[in-house]
Amino acid sequence: MDTSQYLDVFIEESADHLEVLYKQLLELEKHPEEKEIIEEIFRAAHTLKGMAATMGYTDLADVTHYLENVFDSIRYDKIKVQPSMVDVLFETVDYLNEIVEDISSGGEGKRDVTAILDKIAALDSNSGPASDEGSEQTENVSIDTSDELKHVEEVDEFELTILKESMERGFNNYEIHIELSKECLLKGARVFMVFEVLEQFGEVIKSEPTVNELEEEQFDNSFTVLYVSKQSKEEIEQKINKVSEITKVEVTPFSVTEYTAKKNEAEDAAIEKAAQAKQEKDTPKATPAKKSVTRKTIRVNIERLDILMNLFEELVIDRGRLETISAELDHTDLKETVERMTRVSGDLQNIILNMRMVPIDQVFNRFPRMIRQLARDLDKNVDVEIIGADTELDRTVIDEIGDPLVHLIRNAMDHGIELPEERQKSGKAEQGTITLEAYHSGNYVMIEISDDGAGINKEKVLESAIEKGVVKKEEAELLQDQQIYELIMASGFSTSETVSDVSGRGVGLDVVKNTIETLGGNISIDASPGAGSTFSIQLPLTLSIISVLLVELEKEKYAIPLSSIIETAIIEKEEIYSAHHKKVIDFRGHVVPLVFLQKTFEVPETSTPSEEYISVVIVKKGDKLAGLVVDSFIGQQEVVLKSLGAYLTNTYAISGATILGDGEVALIIDSNALIK
Repeated sequence: MDTSQYLDVFIEESADHLEVLYKQLLELEKHPEEKEIIEEIFRAAHTLKGMAATMGYTDLADVTHYLENVFDSIRYDKIKVQPSMVDVLFETVDYLNEIVEDISSGGEGKRDVTAILDKIAALDSNSGPASDEGSEQTENVSIDTSDELKHVEEVDEFELTILKESMERGFNNYEIHIELSKECLLKGARVFMVFEVLEQFGEVIKSEPTVNELEEEQFDNSFTVLYVSKQSKEEIEQKINKVSEITKVEVTPFSVTEYTAKKNEAEDAAIEKAAQAKQEKDTPKATPAKKSVTRKTIRVNIERLDILMNLFEELVIDRGRLETISAELDHTDLKETVERMTRVSGDLQNIILNMRMVPIDQVFNRFPRMIRQLARDLDKNVDVEIIGADTELDRTVIDEIGDPLVHLIRNAMDHGIELPEERQKSGKAEQGTITLEAYHSGNYVMIEISDDGAGINKEKVLESAIEKGVVKKEEAELLQDQQIYELIMASGFSTSETVSDVSGRGVGLDVVKNTIETLGGNISIDASPGAGSTFSIQLPLTLSIISVLLVELEKEKYAIPLSSIIETAIIEKEEIYSAHHKKVIDFRGHVVPLVFLQKTFEVPETSTPSEEYISVVIVKKGDKLAGLVVDSFIGQQEVVLKSLGAYLTNTYAISGATILGDGEVALIIDSNALIK
């Protein structure tokens, strides 16, 4: 069977199952006796094994087969979950993840699995596959080749794999046909009661009609299931017959070998019949169209969404152009059409942006196992709490935010959370907690990384900052707490006395700050000595289409993102003062330095500036303000952010460009770079 067409689906679903395994193993470590967690892990391993076997990835199927058998023993209380066992299980899932990543990158998923299989087998003597002799005995017991498959019409490869594997582990495969009384009023309830009985002693692999159809009572009075159990035929019949309003129960052993042979014969007959029909060139008869199936969700390649977004960005540019032309011509019908187009394209923009939104859980879900490993490396006891994992962000932001969050978590693990004995001395619980929280705030997403550790030692931070030349001693005496905390994000700053794999190299938090600011966001720090610290990150929902204030410098147009603007003002020149060789203004009780953009961007002076007033855009970066001096304000507009390309990546204070409605190009100002 050619399975290449299913490869993308296999990779995506395998990643989902691996994520379940990672999450549930973390939960299992906390609650080793919780049966629901064990069942969830077993189902994920069981499904992944069947998918791998169907796709022909034998190494992946072998490892998951051993893993599945371990959890089969755990759920039947043959072995108990131990901390050392969990380490091996995590290693196994990491191994599975490597195989899937190899397949995803075009490999064949081949690995030498001997070592990992030996480790799993050491956990449970029952984890290996059944011997050939045992398989033969099981087949003799569970299969009656004289019975024919009467009721289940189609069993797919995945289901056959499950049935074959269950047979190898000593289970019996049955086909059960059940008929309800014709006077039965609540058929769905009776079906539920039957399934409840069956699931107490085994597992239902398939039903005809489907489970949904049975629940919605879309069947006559009979249904059939394929069932796996260690119970005998007579015991199963007896248990089902205890459910009222059942008139008939037939339990027949199901033979995988016989079914496969008959299926192959049927397929060969169909091929032969089709070939004969083609030779005879009979007039084809119209076949009734199959009823379409409504799908609630579909998987879409992210590249297609990127293409769609790029096309819409071009539409936004043309929309701006049409709005400009409409205003110039002052034509009533044209104005109405453009206004309607603006409303429709606005709705379309919201839909496209929502399509690109993905939950931040895609970033958060990697951290619990990272924290677990770091805690072991640092001999610390740390728990992680995640709040708001379903908060959504644009995919482009999600792609960029992962590494900065890793830096912050590693910093919290190394500098924040104390060793268990230190926590006990200060009256704290031995186990520290790192909290990851995400929530929406207007057009932004807030991400907070908090810990209940030692907080930030202000004196030590100042001492290190002065020693490394980050701040002068006389300046340090004037700094407030918030400003002291922000010093730890200065380039080259570190308070670690030793260099380790976790921190102490003088890099990390400055990279975090720069990355977040590049994304149009900002980061702030709050801390309490002995009680912990919180890093708060503010990020825009999307980066592709942004709202800006258009300004003019001589005859050149520039755009300033609204996200960084506090206010615009017209200032009298006599209100400008000099301080520390800089021009400043008094803005609502704050001394705000001025940045003359005409000089910054070296715009040639072609007109005489006003002698009385200046136009100022007040912008903010953290708790710092600056006034950007421009010639005039044009107005607010939504624009498409375009990169300047590979040759202009380091252009000072310019983050990109956009095409305006009149066809002109406006540079987008990076106000963060202008605030000192």
